[in-house]
Amino acid sequence: MSKIIAVINQKGGVGKTTTAINLGAYLAKHGKSVLIVDFDPQGNATSGLSLDKHGFDTTVYDVILGNAELAGVLRPSNIANLQVLPANSGLAAAEVDLALVEAREHRLKNALQGVTHDFILIDCPPALGLLTINALTAADYILIPVQAEYYAMEGLTQLLDVVQRVRGGLNPNLELLGVLITMHDNRTTLSDQVAHEVRKHFNDKVFDTVVPRNVRLAEAPSHGKSILEHDKWSKGAKAYKQLTKELLSRLK
Repeated sequence: MSKIIAVINQKGGVGKTTTAINLGAYLAKHGKSVLIVDFDPQGNATSGLSLDKHGFDTTVYDVILGNAELAGVLRPSNIANLQVLPANSGLAAAEVDLALVEAREHRLKNALQGVTHDFILIDCPPALGLLTINALTAADYILIPVQAEYYAMEGLTQLLDVVQRVRGGLNPNLELLGVLITMHDNRTTLSDQVAHEVRKHFNDKVFDTVVPRNVRLAEAPSHGKSILEHDKWSKGAKAYKQLTKELLSRLK
């Protein structure tokens, strides 16, 4: 049975897509079959895996609106064992188009029924709208990347409130798998202070792995590659390799 993980934070630029892509790549390297659901209208997970997000007649938008079967929309990536459910800017219309649809919060969950991948990673949009509610309703777990910078904790209370509401009415089995500190700069006191605050708030839910600020990690998406393909010896690659081991250990 698939393990479905929503990679979520309502703030943009905290490393959601980077985490979805690179965690997916290392899970695939471990021999797991992986599906990355690009659920952000920016389509960065799609393009970050070397797919032309403007070149598809059908995307995840068509799947959740019932206009296409999921199997016909899945695309292979350039990584063995890893497939993508692509997205582009057309997904932005889903917030409006789903508003009057019956059981609108369950559209993604229903679409993923029957998927046989070991892991499904949902790259969520930086918002708490209907798309995010769909992701939380479909997921077994959430993984929250938190940037090691000022205002990192801002908005997390609201996010956790939404998670709690989803647990109360739509998905009682939803669990917090972990909080991941990203973009950590060990040259600054601020990064360490933020990491300390996050650990104080979330305790053992914070992953031991810390993802550093890393040029090779930042430039990999512009080449349409995961860090595993772009520079597997970089600090960023080592961090995501370690995160994958830690995540697999937690899920045992």
